[in-house]
Amino acid sequence: MSYSVGQVARFAGVTVRTLHHYDEIGLLVPGERSPAGHRRYGDGDLDRLQRILFYRELGFPLDEVAALLDDPDADPRAQLRRQYELLTARIEKLRKMAAAVEHAMEARRMGINLTPEERFEVFGDKDPERYAEEAEQRWGGTEAYAESRRRAARYTKADWQRMKAEADDWGERYAALVNEAEPPVGGRAMDMAEEHRRHISSWFYDCPYEMHRCLAGMYVSDERFKAFYDSMAPGLAEHLKGAIEANAARHTT
Repeated sequence: MSYSVGQVARFAGVTVRTLHHYDEIGLLVPGERSPAGHRRYGDGDLDRLQRILFYRELGFPLDEVAALLDDPDADPRAQLRRQYELLTARIEKLRKMAAAVEHAMEARRMGINLTPEERFEVFGDKDPERYAEEAEQRWGGTEAYAESRRRAARYTKADWQRMKAEADDWGERYAALVNEAEPPVGGRAMDMAEEHRRHISSWFYDCPYEMHRCLAGMYVSDERFKAFYDSMAPGLAEHLKGAIEANAARHTT
C-alpha cells in the first residue's frame, strides 16, 4: 500500500510543503510515483519519516539527520538504542522544566516575589510552597492562610534566605537530638518543639499551641510531610509529634 503526499502530511502532522522540501533535498524521496507523476509513499518511506521527525523534535538540523539516517555503517539496533537514550534524556529535561514551572506557579500563587533564578538559589529543589495548591484547598478560607500570604508577599530574597537558614539549622540540631536518643518528652526536645512553633509564628502566621498540635498530627499522617521530616533522621516525624504535644501540654496545663 502506498499513500499520497496529502495523506502522509495529515497523519504525520506535517505540511505538504515540508514533504516536498524533504524530497527536494534528498532527505525523504518517495519510493514510488503515480502514473501522473505524483509522489507515493510506502511503508519504508513512512518509517524513515518517523525517524526524521524524531530527530527534528530533538532539535537536530536536517543535514545531521541525513547523516544519521544514511550512514552505511549504522546498525539499526544501535540507532534505536540511540533514539531511546535521546528520548529518555529529553523526557528528564522536560520533567525538570515542568517542575520548575509548577514551582513558579505555586510561588506566585503564594505571593513569593522572587525570580526563578532567586527561588532556585534560595530553595533548590525544596521549595516550601510545593504544596501550595493543596494548602489553599485545605486552609484557603482561614485567617492563618491569609496572613501567611500577606507576609510572603513582603519578603525579599534576603528574608527567604534567612528563613531557610533558620529552618536548616533547626533541622540539623533536631536530627542530632533524635540520634542521641533524647526522648520526645525531654526538656531539650520540648524546647526545640517550642522553637519550631515560634519559627512558624515569626515567619508565616500566629501558631498557638492547639494549632501546633494539629500540625504535628499532619506531620505523621501525611506521607509527604512524614518523608520530609524523616529524611532528616529516621523516626524524626513521630518524635517531633511527641515533642510538640509534650510542649503544648506543659504550656497549657
